[in-house]
Amino acid sequence: MTSSPRTARSSQRKTARPRGGAGAAGGDEQLLKIGEAAKALDVEAYVLRFWETQFPFLRPRHAQSKHRFYAAQDLETLRLIKRLLHEERFTIEGAKKYIREVGLEGALAAKPGQAAHSGSATARAATSEAAAGAPGAVFNDRTRRTLAEVRRELESLHKLLGD
Repeated sequence: MTSSPRTARSSQRKTARPRGGAGAAGGDEQLLKIGEAAKALDVEAYVLRFWETQFPFLRPRHAQSKHRFYAAQDLETLRLIKRLLHEERFTIEGAKKYIREVGLEGALAAKPGQAAHSGSATARAATSEAAAGAPGAVFNDRTRRTLAEVRRELESLHKLLGD
């Protein structure tokens, strides 16, 4: 009979979700634990923890037990980060710079593939970097023009810094 109260407390702990408080818009907002969020994004939980260290705007809620809980907006931000890193092949620094340039809301509003094709220097550098270092990269005309432009800019900077 002593195991019954312990089981009841344990199950209460597992299902407890932070609700209300200063950060919540309403008590009915659905929050996901880190494992649930990782599964929804098809990544491992440690990846989400790492992204938190790299992207300062990514701050999930924490329960008193220090468990992470992700709201819908957090999941959208995580999807953006995953798209930039995995699909558009940005480096972490390139993704941070791109988000700084266009803002988080602008990056979230951008269509998939739009970041790598935009005219920003970050996107051009990320595209060049992916083309130069990616296994099986194809150097098409656009990539060659971008690389030539980057080379001209670097030569110009070198000349300015002194021969």
